[in-house]
Amino acid sequence: MTNYGTLLVVDDNPAIFTTLEICLERVFGKIVTLTTPDAILATLEQEKVDVILLDMNFSLGINNGQEGLIWVQAIHRRHPNIPIVLMTAYADVKLAVKGLKSGAVDFVTKPWDNHELIRVLKDAVDEATEIIPLEKMEEEHVRKVVDKCHGNISKAAELLEISRQRLYKKLKK
Repeated sequence: MTNYGTLLVVDDNPAIFTTLEICLERVFGKIVTLTTPDAILATLEQEKVDVILLDMNFSLGINNGQEGLIWVQAIHRRHPNIPIVLMTAYADVKLAVKGLKSGAVDFVTKPWDNHELIRVLKDAVDEATEIIPLEKMEEEHVRKVVDKCHGNISKAAELLEISRQRLYKKLKK
């Protein structure tokens, strides 16, 4: 199974972490958990995170989702390329639309369907990952090899297991 990197889960309910770890351990190489959103920005400075699963409510008795929306905006100001999936038990269409307009890539409700949650998180990572055309990847690789060989075309061609003439053609493209 493909490793989708690091997932940051932010939720005030530690039982959620256990459930998510069981559900997602085969999808993500690493799952980082936070019980309060206050440490999100500091964590993102220390960890390379591929996707964030963010609860929308953290204050006792308040369930309008505003905290989650504020954190989406704060995260996007500093880390605009990290996809955020919002999660809440108090969902309605207006809140989901607000979340998406704030910069979240998707929205899931608690309790979630495991297969749907996995699909949403995978899609979020996939959409944020740039796909480089094969020809461009090859061109970059050839240039790196030539640079590594300090411009020695014979040595670079040998490392690439192609003829010098073929290497010259690739460099002229």
